[in-house]
Amino acid sequence: MNLPFTSIEQFHQQFNQGLYQLIEKNQLGPFILCLANATNDKQLFSQLESALKIQFQQLLKNYQKNLKSGKLINAVEEDLQVFLKLHALGFDSINLTQQRHESDWLCQFNQLRSFRPQRISAFEHNEKMSTPFVESQFHFNKPFMAKECFWSGEYNGQAMDVFYNKYPFADYHVLLVPQREKCLPQMLTERMHYYVWQLLLDWTAVLPGLSVAYNSYGAYASVNHLHFQMFIQSAELPISSLKWCHNGGDVEYPVKVLTSFDSKDSWRIIADLHVQNQPYNLLFIENKVYIIARKVQGSVDVPEWSSGFTWSELCGAVLLFNKDAYEKISDKEIYRYLNMHSV
Repeated sequence: MNLPFTSIEQFHQQFNQGLYQLIEKNQLGPFILCLANATNDKQLFSQLESALKIQFQQLLKNYQKNLKSGKLINAVEEDLQVFLKLHALGFDSINLTQQRHESDWLCQFNQLRSFRPQRISAFEHNEKMSTPFVESQFHFNKPFMAKECFWSGEYNGQAMDVFYNKYPFADYHVLLVPQREKCLPQMLTERMHYYVWQLLLDWTAVLPGLSVAYNSYGAYASVNHLHFQMFIQSAELPISSLKWCHNGGDVEYPVKVLTSFDSKDSWRIIADLHVQNQPYNLLFIENKVYIIARKVQGSVDVPEWSSGFTWSELCGAVLLFNKDAYEKISDKEIYRYLNMHSV
């Protein structure tokens, strides 16, 4: 079977080269995507900073000119909202992503991600596991999304598109969108579960550290168009620690986690969650999957430094938008916030 990537080095090179090409488009959406990805990688930011700053100033100049003359700005509205926040902040005040450990947990200060639109992650759950695809909402078939595609082709008999994550919070963070043109809602099917399981087994052979995550409907999926989040771990996430009971240890994790090493057994567990209308998050790591049943979004108060607890937080990697909170949050606070999502 032909793999889309031949090595970790080739993947990294293609990933970064795609960002360089996006900058050359001199358009707002690609600019925001490149900036957010660059702030997530100190070395990449140092290489792109000058070009990004020049483009920021040029975009600002063009928009000011249009507004003064009463001309429409040809850009996606949500990108304009993000650009307005960037302008209020000032380019030189943009913070790079920072990370630190707090006891068992990984904390991340991610300023740019706080600027992103909430999309359906802010919705009130209807106590069902899915809702029909809606053409008028954000989805990956929108014409402007074509520029953000990192790789497109066929894999294992199915069409697959890989998009840059516009607001990343993991290393080499991309979005897998299978059968994009079929407009599938964010509802995991048995066939797609097995497809992702096999894809991870195959791709890990050349991309060590590869992981795939999934937010179900009601568990802070931000787009109702079937997609998975793929990234390459530089270090294991806290959920993988051998101290936890779900990994054979003797310490209880703050939320209930089921670990499965079998694709069929794991699907039976997931299918049962569907029957119960129980939201969940998944983390696929090579030959296993962590299944995290959790309280539905909106039923737990979200701290002011967070936009909601997704697969990342429930796997122990906590995103914070407030610098003071990032520096001061304690092990006990993180445990308490996670435990509040337990069912």
